[in-house]
Amino acid sequence: MLLLVRHGRTAINVGNKLQGRIDHPLDEVGRQQAVEIASVLEGIDRVISSPLIRAKQTADAFGLPVEVDPRFIELDYGDFDGMLQKDVPALTWKEWRRDNDFRPPNGETLIELDLRVREALGELINEARAKNIVVVSHVSPIKAAIAWTIGTDVGSCWRMLLDRASISRIEITENGPSMRGFNDISHLKTI
Repeated sequence: MLLLVRHGRTAINVGNKLQGRIDHPLDEVGRQQAVEIASVLEGIDRVISSPLIRAKQTADAFGLPVEVDPRFIELDYGDFDGMLQKDVPALTWKEWRRDNDFRPPNGETLIELDLRVREALGELINEARAKNIVVVSHVSPIKAAIAWTIGTDVGSCWRMLLDRASISRIEITENGPSMRGFNDISHLKTI
């Protein structure tokens, strides 16, 4: 089973800003969310994390060795990193949603994100048939993983809502990946 965990809350998340590659740590709520996630996921064999500190701090809550895989890093929002979401021009959002090859100034396209996430998942698929692997990542890579699971292109990410500190489950069967749960936040006492 692949257990995709979105990192806990950071101070910049509270402000509704695009965090991207900005490397902020978890805030007090985020640290508690990490503990709550780890307390409900049992029988974990392996923990993989994005290299960003908020993901690594969430992964550390499992008390197991954490492997860092840079392919699970957040989308590079480029010049939009740190901007309030509402300050990104409406026409830019419209173009971004329409075109998976749209590149924020000095950033990364959804296609580029999708390629690296699919490559990483392809390397985990055989092991995940027999073991429980936690991947602690960010909103965009997890949405790309869900698109991979359900057989859609990365543009479907715009139609998903993924909360901080959520768990999504992908079972790997002989027929390939299958959704077992999406955006589960039932474990959170801090919300």
